Amino acid sequence: MGKYEAEFSNLVRAFRKKHMGKGPAKVTTTFCRNWAICEMEGNLSPVEKFIASAEDGRQMLRAARTEMVKEIYRQNRPYEMEELLGCSYVELFVDIDIEQDKGMSIFVFDENLEEKFSSSR
Repeated sequence: MGKYEAEFSNLVRAFRKKHMGKGPAKVTTTFCRNWAICEMEGNLSPVEKFIASAEDGRQMLRAARTEMVKEIYRQNRPYEMEELLGCSYVELFVDIDIEQDKGMSIFVFDENLEEKFSSSR
């Protein structure tokens, strides 16, 4: 992971902590074309882990975690990410595996991040 990917990972963790009360314990970012792909571990709070002990709870948490995260980014444009990368945020794709407590977010930007930052590795 290069310098910009590491800084992007820190911004993701801070953004989620600020807007959701808890950020992931570990974030690993990879730039691929105009995507910043973030793999995240340790997303769930202790209360969410308790809720996830039931099947209905896992389904509810997955729906809430995917849709809620997308809505938070719609309502709170990630200006810090745009400033770091020097390009505009377009959209976000999110998924989470509740049982493994691992998530994936793909941030889409309006420029090719892989080309832009390949020399910074």
